[in-house]
Amino acid sequence: MPIKVLLADDHSMIREGIRQLLELMGEIEVIGEAADGVECINLLKKVKPDILLLDINMPHMNGLQVLEKISRGKIPVKIIVLTVHNEVEYLMKSLDIGVDGYLLKDAGSAELKKAVFSVYNNVKYIQPELLPLLNQKLVEKESDLDKIHSLTKREMQILKLISEGLFNKEIGDRLNISERTVKNHVFNLFKKIGAADRTQAAVFAIRNNVVDVK
Repeated sequence: MPIKVLLADDHSMIREGIRQLLELMGEIEVIGEAADGVECINLLKKVKPDILLLDINMPHMNGLQVLEKISRGKIPVKIIVLTVHNEVEYLMKSLDIGVDGYLLKDAGSAELKKAVFSVYNNVKYIQPELLPLLNQKLVEKESDLDKIHSLTKREMQILKLISEGLFNKEIGDRLNISERTVKNHVFNLFKKIGAADRTQAAVFAIRNNVVDVK
């Protein structure tokens, strides 16, 4: 039985090239192609592939949104993200949602084959060149978690309000404490998270999902 693959990419030439590569490998059959995220979700339910090769940049519904929908709907398919994005944030987000593999489009055919067979056999595959970036990001994430855990309940409240753009006096009014007390909390807060100003504090809060980005 060949490994059944669905391709999702908005560029027809790229889909054609990947299809030819995969089918030359043997033991792999491309059973469908989608040009956007909505078509991808609809095809998944019809053709039931073993593996979805998924681009991130697609119209109507991008690859990360497709991942979310598959995860929420518990659609039984293994997923390899195949993308031009080498930014570690995309990799981290994909892994958080539950992707099985992550490969850049400049990878060779041997690596694509290795990724497909690894994922089919329940082994996660991340392109080796991306691993140092991923490891560094995981270290930074662990460091941020330590900083968050060091904050008091009041400091966490103030961090959220700073991220909303409130100044010390407004924070004091909101929390029913003096502006001087707020100033002391802000000083301690900045020291703990390594922020030099309110903008850096807000970025820290957004990066660590302390506040929602609207």
